[in-house]
Amino acid sequence: MTVTRVALIGLGMASKPHLEALKQLSGKVELAGVYNRSQPRALEVAEEYGVTAYDSIDAVAADESVAAVVLVTPPDQRELLVKTFAAAGKHILSEKPIERSSEQATALVETCEAAGVKFGVVFQHRFRVGAERLTSIMREGLLGEIASVRVQVPWWREQSYYDVPGRGSYARDGGGVLISQAIHVMDLMLSLTGPASAVQAMCATTPLHTLEAEDFAAACVRFASGAVGSIVATTAAYPGGAETLSIDGTRGSATLEAGRLMVHYRDGSSEELGETTGTGGGADPMAFPCDWHRDLIEDFVDSLHTDSQPRISGREGLRVHHLIDALVASSRQGRLVDVAAEGAD
Repeated sequence: MTVTRVALIGLGMASKPHLEALKQLSGKVELAGVYNRSQPRALEVAEEYGVTAYDSIDAVAADESVAAVVLVTPPDQRELLVKTFAAAGKHILSEKPIERSSEQATALVETCEAAGVKFGVVFQHRFRVGAERLTSIMREGLLGEIASVRVQVPWWREQSYYDVPGRGSYARDGGGVLISQAIHVMDLMLSLTGPASAVQAMCATTPLHTLEAEDFAAACVRFASGAVGSIVATTAAYPGGAETLSIDGTRGSATLEAGRLMVHYRDGSSEELGETTGTGGGADPMAFPCDWHRDLIEDFVDSLHTDSQPRISGREGLRVHHLIDALVASSRQGRLVDVAAEGAD
């Protein structure tokens, strides 16, 4: 078996599941080293995992043994990283969001396409057992024609979460609950329903938080298929609960609650799979297992050795960015807004 060496860029709280996932993939994927703007943190992690602590991104780019990099940085740092690593021929797996806007995200995807390197996006919710089964159900048409879709993200964040410089700002994060939290469920939704065509939304900041962007968003959605839906997402729902995605079809209905799938068919049969695991919906944003990251990273690495794209390519990841842009624009303009069609493979 070919062992693929990767470097991890960024060692904030989101790096924890990546480090654990890479450990579980030992023998197939090898962590070559880490880079962080805070060198003491890089040295600490490097010593713990027995890897190199790179002192610059150029040092990572120059390491010919590294086939790919995993970017776990705030989105405002991605442009330089992607340009540097793509030019060095490194394949790139990036945390969500790709960038702070669809325009900026598209530019990064096109940079990688022009350089001939793979670009993947970390939307790990697609790799949960319940989500995998629901994907199969939708592919086989077992729910029939989709009529309506409902997304609920009742999460909670303490004010201390937003007190971190730049968090919840447009300059660093690109927005609030939509692009930082609900993006996972909306990406999963689009992978099952197909593209959204129009939205009407309201975004707001509740009295429970102080931040520049929104901590609450509600919207009605029309899909290209003709189905309708709703999205309600917040980080102001104390103490935080499991996110849900429900799909109502002509032959049955399905609800995915965190990792637990419940399906009720019109013929009276039903099925249940998975369990309601932690997903980071409460005060601890990282309170979830690393299994989904592990399977996503493995899929990405497998794509490097085949003539195929990773399951969630950069081009695929653009679809949810276009949806978020439309939701924010609708709220600001107070009207129905069309969702850009670009971004789908």
